[in-house]
Amino acid sequence: MKTLSIDIETFSSVNLAKSGVYHYAESPDFEILLFGYSVDGGEVKVVDMVAGEMIPVEVVGALMDDTVIKWAFNASFERTCLARWLDEYISPDSWRCTMIWAATLGLPLSLEGVGTVLGLEKQKLTEGKSLIRYFCVPCAATKANGGRTRNLPEHDKAKWELFKSYNLRDVETEMAIQEKLSRFPVPDAIWEEYHLDQEINDRGIGIDMTLVKQAIAMDERSKARLIELMQERTNLVNPNSVQQMKAWLANNGLETDNLGKKAVAELLKEAPEPLAEVLELRQQLAKSSVKKYTAMGNAVCSDSRVKGMFQFYGANRTGRFSGRLVQLQNLPQNHMSDLAEARSLVRSGNYEAMSMLYGSIPDALSELIRTSFVPQDGRKFIVADFSAIEARVIAWLAGEVWRLEVFKSGGDIYCASASQMFKVKVVKNGENGHLRQKGKISELALGYGGSVGALKAMGALDMGLEEDELQGLVNAWRNANPHIVRLWWDVDHAVRVCVVEHRQSILYGLHFSYESGFLFITLPSGRRLAYVKPKMGVNKFGGESVTYEGVGATKKWERLESYGPKFVENIVQGIARDILLYAMKTLRNCSIVAHIHDELIIEADRRMSLSAICEQMGRTPPWAEGLLLRADGYECDFYKKD
Repeated sequence: MKTLSIDIETFSSVNLAKSGVYHYAESPDFEILLFGYSVDGGEVKVVDMVAGEMIPVEVVGALMDDTVIKWAFNASFERTCLARWLDEYISPDSWRCTMIWAATLGLPLSLEGVGTVLGLEKQKLTEGKSLIRYFCVPCAATKANGGRTRNLPEHDKAKWELFKSYNLRDVETEMAIQEKLSRFPVPDAIWEEYHLDQEINDRGIGIDMTLVKQAIAMDERSKARLIELMQERTNLVNPNSVQQMKAWLANNGLETDNLGKKAVAELLKEAPEPLAEVLELRQQLAKSSVKKYTAMGNAVCSDSRVKGMFQFYGANRTGRFSGRLVQLQNLPQNHMSDLAEARSLVRSGNYEAMSMLYGSIPDALSELIRTSFVPQDGRKFIVADFSAIEARVIAWLAGEVWRLEVFKSGGDIYCASASQMFKVKVVKNGENGHLRQKGKISELALGYGGSVGALKAMGALDMGLEEDELQGLVNAWRNANPHIVRLWWDVDHAVRVCVVEHRQSILYGLHFSYESGFLFITLPSGRRLAYVKPKMGVNKFGGESVTYEGVGATKKWERLESYGPKFVENIVQGIARDILLYAMKTLRNCSIVAHIHDELIIEADRRMSLSAICEQMGRTPPWAEGLLLRADGYECDFYKKD
């Protein structure tokens, strides 16, 4: 046996979407219902485990045999569930994931979606969702079903036979995807990265459940008090109702169509009392970030760790990770000077002291979310991240020499940018220091072709900049960075030529090629960015641009438009991702428990050196000669933003 293709159907009373597969498989009532498999691409067989059928001994042996390659779509689900069934850890090293293969080519992250885009003859059966709802999750007890809370095969034998067909078809579909994609094999280096990702997901990160439970209780108490105050001020039956609140505001002279987060913030700028107080109370009630405590409680495993928080290749235009479950990628920042004291008060459930010292309970709890992540067994966290990674990469790629000199000398890129833009010396908190903010916002907003709209979106007007000076900032930044501007339009030209004429080209260390309906951009690392079915089309401004198929902002598969600066953004972020993975591989034995954008969290022995971690992380990969990297870090006994 060389390969084994697998698809399983399971039951658990735990909500998979909210809790993740690791907690799901820990449930006492977890059970594998069907085991569909194919050996070496042969006939697909289904083992009905509910009926007492047994998985063949040689197939069970293959699950633990690293010489047999196991394939599945979203393989982490099969591997984790089978490990629970075997009651033994299954290493990810001999597993391959068809979903990841699809993602490397810019295809959807669902079996149904990939089958549709590839036009497979054997598609995933559409009845699947209703069958999963029927057999794989608990059902509501009713008089009609005799008060049962679970549907078994004997409750609908015809559905069960269809479910077995569905399981078999999924294996066939997965194998058909492999065959269809066989001309674009995934490089071994990416499978190695995937296995590292699986190790990190298996390890998980420690959670302070005392803090989490007390924070949830404190938030509920705070919300009850806020609703009580709003009812006192407004006499509304349900002050949480958007309709009732709009009517109350209108009756008090404040008309609004929207009570979203941004709209309320705008209304607060000019709202008179007592309307301002009511809007502030609504703002506090709407604080959604504390929901992350609930997410932690849902997903935490029996060893007090949350696992499976990272989706490898989740952002398939760059290959970056995306977040799952608690979503580490969008945690609120912490600005408290006394984090340790505040979290201690929450852990002890001291609501009165929290209310007295910090005023807004939701705001305080929001700032403490990061501190829920803790090292275990007497260890410490080492948190290290790359300094200005995207700014360094784009300067290196474009050959913007003055920027490279800033990084070489350890200078402040925001001051240097302002100095280059305004032709004067700019020193942070010193000479012309007021210009640093303009340099900063320009750096953050304009690197990928952004203009006045990008500056506004980044909050330029809120920072006190005037509308009529924004275009001047755009012009000054572009004049100060001619090589980056040239990079945008050279890439734009190379992509257009590739799409229209199917002609290859190499520039800036990037390789542009067209193969079998895909545009590929090969990065310096050798990894390829893929764009599906590219062609020339019309953009939203009525001009001509490159379009391709992908998952858009609506989460649907659609035709998307792009142009030079946007492709550069994908390229730069893709290179930054490759640098992070290079660092993760060099630090593989250091117990990485999480990563957020360009930052690593390591659960370290107390004797481990922070400087050694930063030095190792800051090493330039062999394929990026001349790129200057720097990693900075800090140590802590709970996660925080230093």
